[in-house]
Amino acid sequence: MAKQRPRTLSGFMELLPEKQVQFEKMAELLRQSYALYGFTPLDTPIIEASEVLLAKAGGETEKQIYRFTKGDSDLSLRFDLTVPLAKYVALHYGELTFPFRRFQIGKVYRGERAQRGRFREFYQADIDVIGDGKLDIVNEAEIPAIIYNTFNALGLKRFQIRVNNRKILNGFYAMLGLSEKSGDIMRTVDKLDKIGPDKVAELLTDEEIGLTPEQAGEILKFIAIKGCQGEVLAGLEGYRGRNEVFDQGLDELTTVVKYLSAFGVPEDHFTVDLTIARGLDYYTGTVYETAMLDHPEIGSVCSGGRYDNLAEYYTDKQLPGVGISIGLTRLFYVLEEQGYLNEALNTAPADVLILPMTADLAPAISFATALRGAGVRAQLYTEQRKFKQKMSYADKLRIPYVAFLGEDEIAQGAVSVKNMATGEQRTVSVDEAIALVKNGVAAGQGAAPIRDKG
Repeated sequence: MAKQRPRTLSGFMELLPEKQVQFEKMAELLRQSYALYGFTPLDTPIIEASEVLLAKAGGETEKQIYRFTKGDSDLSLRFDLTVPLAKYVALHYGELTFPFRRFQIGKVYRGERAQRGRFREFYQADIDVIGDGKLDIVNEAEIPAIIYNTFNALGLKRFQIRVNNRKILNGFYAMLGLSEKSGDIMRTVDKLDKIGPDKVAELLTDEEIGLTPEQAGEILKFIAIKGCQGEVLAGLEGYRGRNEVFDQGLDELTTVVKYLSAFGVPEDHFTVDLTIARGLDYYTGTVYETAMLDHPEIGSVCSGGRYDNLAEYYTDKQLPGVGISIGLTRLFYVLEEQGYLNEALNTAPADVLILPMTADLAPAISFATALRGAGVRAQLYTEQRKFKQKMSYADKLRIPYVAFLGEDEIAQGAVSVKNMATGEQRTVSVDEAIALVKNGVAAGQGAAPIRDKG
């Protein structure tokens, strides 16, 4: 029978054991960080009824969906975690307590062309706060603190959270009488960092958008308001009183900035950026993007914002919310490619490898059981290999300790323990051996999965 060539589909990521441990460590730190802020875990099905999943979808989203039939059922793989959340909240509205704060880390699927850093199957890590009818602005101020503490826990230091408010943008374009063209304008302005102001002005005044040079100049003047948070807000105050929506957005942005220091976000990790727009039809208030300062070409590694009605396609209940999403698979890929993964992180599958040196395995099994009872990860190695090969096995897996139980050790009720990093070997009692390994491993714990080079 002909053998099939093993292969992984393009756009799907498979990791070797050491990298998988690093990925899992990142995911676990995200869970811990989100839980600190009172978010509860949620896990929704990967497969949904197509009519439920595609209630709002259209255009490119519908083209990218993985859709199939099973019997009479029309089914689809989820393409994000927000639509399943909307269904979940609408379905369980009467059973939930609001504001409902959830986090979810799970796989999503998009049938787009796979390319460098873009995947067809990937993990997203989302948090959302959902209100019942109303949701206080303080929730929008708390989001940057969650981003800041989450990225710090991962080990990243040189990043910046960029914040804007969609009401400010919508109000500003309404002042200029350009509300109908605001989508095209914002998409063009979003290219500012890549093509520069002159090219942006040229695109704004071409036939497709059709602004006057005066209008384009006013837009470029507006988005050029920069500086510290106080300076940007002061610049925006000059536009107050000309549009009600703008004024509301400026009040919201001022409140968000006001509370940031109390939430523990340093000023050098946060900026007001008037070019940030995010989803044109979805976000309605505060919007966020997070960039790695040493790699701006990567784009946003964490984004989101405020929206007015999460579940409008499933219920008449008004359910406003605010949330962010981290493309975890893409972030991991980028960090690995740029050399940010911390090689000092303990990725070994066990803390100690136990090598029985006698035919009777009972003492070694008992020692392994005692180690596990003390919370120490222990692996029993009983393969019939040469001693050098056994040690090589421990070395390749970077297992920090090896324990030997020969006739002499068993007779003394002792264990010989070797520190693989230092080469030091000691013969101690079973209880001392457990303490030795446990304390040694604890001393090496706490390393972040990311080693920021900044």
